[in-house]
Amino acid sequence: MKQKKKQFLVIGLGRFGASVARTLCELGHEVLAIDDDEDAVEALSPFVTQAVQANAADDGVLESLDAGSYDAAIVSIGSDVRASILISVLCKEAGIPMVLAKAMDDLHAKVLSKVGVDRVIFPERDMGQRVARALVSPRMLEQMTMGGDSGVAEVLLPESWGGRTLEDINVRRNYHITILAVRRGGEMITSLGADFRLQPGDTLLVLGEQEDIDGLEEL
Repeated sequence: MKQKKKQFLVIGLGRFGASVARTLCELGHEVLAIDDDEDAVEALSPFVTQAVQANAADDGVLESLDAGSYDAAIVSIGSDVRASILISVLCKEAGIPMVLAKAMDDLHAKVLSKVGVDRVIFPERDMGQRVARALVSPRMLEQMTMGGDSGVAEVLLPESWGGRTLEDINVRRNYHITILAVRRGGEMITSLGADFRLQPGDTLLVLGEQEDIDGLEEL
């Protein structure tokens, strides 16, 4: 029986991403390849269905490319962990049924899993593993630094946020952080619209500067 042709989105055209994109096309599938590097896009363009120069982390890019119509997305971002996480979340929010993401280490993989990535890939596992740093604070459950001053942390919902919507709190403007996902019971929620209402007992997966994350302890 002839294999059904599928549509794949490959984001990040380094050695791994370019290899995946070319192989999928060679197997008879359709591939849209995306990278913000013009040279990488031009180099791969002859070997895939379509190659686009764009920053997939920018608002509206995936929507403009009708990302939700693809069967799967492969997020193959190199050392930019922040972009990897954000783009993975955006792929899930776009409705792509299967999202695979390249991880630099076990901690990166853990965050990717928390935001709903269906499968984490370790093409460079020999680069080593990082260990999560446990904090004494009862509210800060787990934290992962990403170099510089940025980090991802899993924190208990501040009491003053319970029952309020994200629009009401406006965490990006008022607290300079991004809520990537909310854990409620055994469910990890990644589709967080402005009208999403937080509930007491929620756990937040947040991204931001270390100083701003630490500031949540004072709420």
